[in-house]
Amino acid sequence: MKLNEALDISLAAVDREIENMVKFDKDVPRSSILAKSIVDLVRSGGKRVRPLMVIVGSRFGPTPNERKVWRLAAAAEFIHAASLIHDDIIDDSPVRRGQTALHVKLGVQEAIYVGNYMSARVIELIAAYSAERERFVYDLSSLATTQLCLGEYQQLSHLYDYDVTAEEYLEKSKNKTAQLMATCLRIGAQSAGAKDEVFNLLYSFGEKLGMSFQILDDLLDFTQSSQQLGKPAGSDLRKGQVTLPVLYALQDSRLAPSIRAINSDTPSSEIDAVIASIQASDALIRTEALSNQYLDEAQAIINELDMYPAHKDLQALLHFFSGRDK
Repeated sequence: MKLNEALDISLAAVDREIENMVKFDKDVPRSSILAKSIVDLVRSGGKRVRPLMVIVGSRFGPTPNERKVWRLAAAAEFIHAASLIHDDIIDDSPVRRGQTALHVKLGVQEAIYVGNYMSARVIELIAAYSAERERFVYDLSSLATTQLCLGEYQQLSHLYDYDVTAEEYLEKSKNKTAQLMATCLRIGAQSAGAKDEVFNLLYSFGEKLGMSFQILDDLLDFTQSSQQLGKPAGSDLRKGQVTLPVLYALQDSRLAPSIRAINSDTPSSEIDAVIASIQASDALIRTEALSNQYLDEAQAIINELDMYPAHKDLQALLHFFSGRDK
């Protein structure tokens, strides 16, 4: 069963709300390249995990305003989609969801403009809500303008940095991935009038799911085939990204010298050999164990919220994250 089906949420309705953010922007003609690019991006696929989280969060409050919740859900996906545009440019990735990446279709400058517009559109929406003195929506504004950018900067600043610590890696993962998921659950709950202790627990739950998600994503780069990934296995290391499997492998004195020798000029055949040695080490088992630890902590939070019928939705999210096939 698909995630949206398990949550009893119409994905078509979510997509309509996302598309409406640009369709009903009076400053952007519907026939413009900007509008068409965003609509094409929305229609290219995706599981809509973040907007689904906003809607799930709203189920923990006594006074959900459906219109408000769905607009916030659309805003969350706008933030995520904009970050993917920038990710693909930074990573020089030619493909997104099996299709040509936006910066390849339009050019880098044009794609950056689309991503910037999407972030600005979110801030415009938030400004409208702030007039109602609903301060919680500033969480989305902060993520749109600072945290995601900080996560990307942290990643770029540590390329081929084999002295980066596990703590720095986890901080980057929190900024780049986990905080948006956590915020989606929290703002959904806050918008529906949930109690402080409830939306704080939901934030913690989302953060733990997000951390597990990012760690597993980095693990899959070493465990799945090039065909499954849609890019060469070990792509992160080839591009200088020092992820958790690499950090664990660096603790092995037999592997560390060959890993540290990798730089932007290293031949692919040498990197292939290093990747194979990492795959044969205990680094991947240790990485999976930490991912599972976050999932166990998320389960404990579900147990704390079991008096709410919507705790079953959290269980569906946990099942999706623990068994996802990327």
